[in-house]
Amino acid sequence: MQLMKKLLLLALLTAQPLFAQIRPVNTFSIVARDPQTGQIGVAVQSHWFAVGQIVPWAEAGVGAVATQSFVDPSYGQLGLDLLRTGKSAPDALRGLLGADPSCEVRQVAMIDAAGNVATFTGAHDIQAAGGVAGGGDAAKQIPCGTAGGLLMLGHGFSAQANLMANDKVWPAMAKAYAEATGDIADHLLAALDAAQSVGGDIRGKQSAALIVVSGKSSGKRWQDEVFNLRVDDNPTPLVELRRLVALQRAYNHMNAGDLATEHNDNEGALREYSAAEKIAATTTGVPQSRYAEMIYWHAVALVNMKRVDEALPLFARSFDMEPGWRELTPRLPHAGLLPDDPKLIERIVGAHK
Repeated sequence: MQLMKKLLLLALLTAQPLFAQIRPVNTFSIVARDPQTGQIGVAVQSHWFAVGQIVPWAEAGVGAVATQSFVDPSYGQLGLDLLRTGKSAPDALRGLLGADPSCEVRQVAMIDAAGNVATFTGAHDIQAAGGVAGGGDAAKQIPCGTAGGLLMLGHGFSAQANLMANDKVWPAMAKAYAEATGDIADHLLAALDAAQSVGGDIRGKQSAALIVVSGKSSGKRWQDEVFNLRVDDNPTPLVELRRLVALQRAYNHMNAGDLATEHNDNEGALREYSAAEKIAATTTGVPQSRYAEMIYWHAVALVNMKRVDEALPLFARSFDMEPGWRELTPRLPHAGLLPDDPKLIERIVGAHK
């Protein structure tokens, strides 16, 4: 309770309301932790513009929050703050709900780094509304203003939704998440697809988002975020979100390849760039310019391994896709990314299919 008092005092001192009610972001979401990797994720879709701005929150080694319905974004930041102090997800959520006079119109889920999960559906959320917690069926009515919302506790994940076409949405999400294969992003996407397949948001669809963070914090947010993707306005946001997840997987390999290059690990760079190229080649809707970049750096890695003859066809392909790569090539020796050999650079720049 000491932390809650400090947060309340901070809100008063800064002249900002601790819980600010804004317009309704009615939606379906899921928070989860992968027991194999420890990665933590949150994903959401809504018929609301840019849902990724306010609903999903996650921090490596801490947990994740989804705050929706008559959404109060402070549940996200304050929830992570409480989890960071060692509070469990159920305790953190109970504390925030207890301090919120409007909690009966909220829908909030939290999961901590240990996989403890709590999901709350306010009594005045727009129907159909509800949630389900994984790994258990514990449910508890808690007093909330003049009405009682439903708090469910469990382990591993929780799915929640409001203003849905029917009450099949959150059970379908839970089933799809549990039965999916692949990494946590695959499981989260499966849950969102399942929600849409049984009706989803009664108003339709507009935006979606997905965040996955590492199980342990490195202290560097940019390294700890495996995925942080948003589709702000799209007629088929889940289709676009899947495309972005695939593209992010490719760029994760590109980033690893760049890091290997910095450490003069040419074999590692080649392996990572090749993996990125394969993903991009099998992903629908990847623009040629994105694909060209992966091919180009693959070729650069080959040259640095003195495998020039293998690199030249790849350079030619990338130049054909995007002529700017040809113009860029003579600038790389100065940065130490290609040998300072004018004849070699001339040979590369002159590469043709």
